[in-house]
Amino acid sequence: MTDDGLVARLRAAGCVYAEEEAALLREAAPDGTVLEALVGRRCAGEPLEQVVGWVDLGGLRLRVAPGCFVPRQRTLLLVRQAVVAARAAGPGAVVVEAYAGVAPVAAHVAGGVPGAVVHAVERDRRALEAARTNGGGRVAVHPGDVLDGLPPSLAGRVDVVAAVPPYVPDGELDLMPREARDHEAPEALLGGADGLDPFRSLVAAAERWLAPGGVVLAEMASGQVATALAAVASVGGPGRAATAATEEGTAVVRVVRAELG
Repeated sequence: MTDDGLVARLRAAGCVYAEEEAALLREAAPDGTVLEALVGRRCAGEPLEQVVGWVDLGGLRLRVAPGCFVPRQRTLLLVRQAVVAARAAGPGAVVVEAYAGVAPVAAHVAGGVPGAVVHAVERDRRALEAARTNGGGRVAVHPGDVLDGLPPSLAGRVDVVAAVPPYVPDGELDLMPREARDHEAPEALLGGADGLDPFRSLVAAAERWLAPGGVVLAEMASGQVATALAAVASVGGPGRAATAATEEGTAVVRVVRAELG
């Protein structure tokens, strides 16, 4: 397949960055037969990251398997906040990524905060395998939902809980790009009527695990912040919106920092 032919096929399938995608597909394919298969998957609508098997997030190449939730570039905001919080907690800081997926936050913290003790919790088997690869032996990965599955010895010792909980309201699934609707598990996307049920579960579960002064950091849509802070207040702790970022000029997200107790 010629370069021009490959780009033309991708462009006809609706790939806006056809030239860049063509180069990545060629890099991922050891021969023409594999390339044809990869191009077929991409033209059928599968996310490029799942097709080539990885995503670059902040210069870190993370494994992504078919069906896994693909980390978004906007999550670099959460990554930065988690790294700052882990460093502030001091030597031996204990950091947990909940709803971890392929563990992008845990992988960054493990690589960027020497001495941090990093854990990740995820329920999807495919994502668990990728998370273990991305952790590079520096992240303890546990099967479980929210914070279930953590070793009991961590109770009251966790300095930072970071998460991208599913936060799309159930009624808005049809508004998402086709790639997400068709190729990512709904349970990794949908968060109930207002999108915040998983966040509420996270805040409720975190009380058991947080050390004194520990924090919960969670990504969500900008319009969900007020409701999220009310959820934090309902368990007896103050919370505040720490910062905000914009992706591609349209998708505004916030990281809510919650201090419980």
